Amino acid sequence: MGRAVISLRGVRFAYVAGRAGRALPPALDCPSLDIGPGLTLLLGPNGAGKSTLLRVAAGVERPDAGTVTVDGADLWRDEAAARRRLAYVPEHPDLTPYATVEEVVALVGRLRGEPAAATEAALRRVGLEEVAYRSVRELSMGQRRRALLAAALVGDIRTVLLDEPLETMDRAVRDLILTWVRTLASDGRTVVIATHEIEPFVPLAARAISVAGGVPRVVDPLPADPADRLALLERCARGGAATDRRG
Repeated sequence: MGRAVISLRGVRFAYVAGRAGRALPPALDCPSLDIGPGLTLLLGPNGAGKSTLLRVAAGVERPDAGTVTVDGADLWRDEAAARRRLAYVPEHPDLTPYATVEEVVALVGRLRGEPAAATEAALRRVGLEEVAYRSVRELSMGQRRRALLAAALVGDIRTVLLDEPLETMDRAVRDLILTWVRTLASDGRTVVIATHEIEPFVPLAARAISVAGGVPRVVDPLPADPADRLALLERCARGGAATDRRG
């Protein structure tokens, strides 16, 4: 795998239920996990902990224990350095409803030190230039997801985390995402994708992480034969056993 870009050490995270704040069983239990450059597929059945792992790795959720580093910078102790070249696109967009699309993407551009032209270019790439001055609450779910994608496209991003990136997207945007992922991976960037739609990403994947019961296991290397590779990844997606090692 080479050098680790994302590293989790002793990470545990549990959601809290109800007004009493009762802790649920851990949604993520990760003694050690390293993710290097290239495309990593994050696979497992619904409720396995894939989205939780992405949210923790993106700094959206703070772990109850342990550390998360991105390019050697701690997400919670050196936030600016850790997040500067990190982009996260969740499955369910959570955006300020009264901000305009342009304002949302422009804010990301300013945080990354990018000019206004970068915002405009990103909106054009995802086909939102004609609704750039509409508020988020006026957008469809697909348009909201494209707005988050546009934000991820702004700047020189080195680490990209995507949760079900092809869901609700039309063919043109799907093609854009696949081309973007292929370019990032070939340039040695780090891309982690949680998805049930694995077929389009199979040829691009460098490795997989199989998640079951909140515990991630690295599957690396992947078979060279396309049919064997697909069969292994589909087995991981269903929660089946694979020849693996824990990261």
